[in-house]
Amino acid sequence: MNADDIRKTVLAELKRIAPELEDVQPAKPLRDQVDLDSMDWLNFLVALHERLKIEIPEADYRKLGTLEQIVDYLAKKAA
Repeated sequence: MNADDIRKTVLAELKRIAPELEDVQPAKPLRDQVDLDSMDWLNFLVALHERLKIEIPEADYRKLGTLEQIVDYLAKKAA
């Protein structure tokens, strides 16, 4: 799985939680772009784990604020 595939998956999961989402700015914090509370954010990260089969430890959640950070993190874990 390459970074483009991961990006598409991340955006698809984000749209399931926040269907009104239009354009995502890759370097801007996602929670600032979409009105996600902490439970929505947790559900989003769990959905990524389930769909991609990549373990995301809770200790790493704070590293995953932007689309760029999430894609980079998951691409490294998938390699």
